[in-house]
Amino acid sequence: MADYFSALLASRQTILPKRLIAPGPDAAQLQSILDAAGHAPDHERLLPWRLVLIPAAARAALGQAFAEALLERDAAALPEQVQQARDKAERAPLLLLLLVDAGCGDPEIDFAERVLSAGCAVQNMLLMATALGFGSALTSGKALKAGSLRRLFGLSEQMHAVCFLSVGTVERAKPPRVRPRSADYVTSLNGDAS
Repeated sequence: MADYFSALLASRQTILPKRLIAPGPDAAQLQSILDAAGHAPDHERLLPWRLVLIPAAARAALGQAFAEALLERDAAALPEQVQQARDKAERAPLLLLLLVDAGCGDPEIDFAERVLSAGCAVQNMLLMATALGFGSALTSGKALKAGSLRRLFGLSEQMHAVCFLSVGTVERAKPPRVRPRSADYVTSLNGDAS
């Protein structure tokens, strides 16, 4: 089992949404991906994160929100730049938005802990997508804070759009990148208080 999990971790890589094509997950596979999120650590069982499925019928509205977000930041954006922003909504067969709620449940549970729970949920989903043979990616950007996107999703002040999760069949992948070694990111606390 440990060997399988190590191989799964090693095989997971980010595939840009423009390289993810149909078919996407079927209903049973999608349910497995969504269920994987529920195994994330969650202090006091706040469930401080939510996932919003963006079906094909809603992609045009999301594309419009992306276009408006670009124009909010840059009123002089060229028409082709606005179209590129709009087109981002049409990539990948499966598209989800991850939200984190800063206000639900016990206010003593720090926002960073809520985001960490959401990150674990997403990693579980990415690993399940990989196990099912799909490619996946997280994408973020300035549009996540834009008024147009917040309005489209009806977000309250307490809700934060964190990232999009894209899943689909890999059209083409880059060679796997070199991953950092644990020695690159692990240190040990020196217990000497003097």
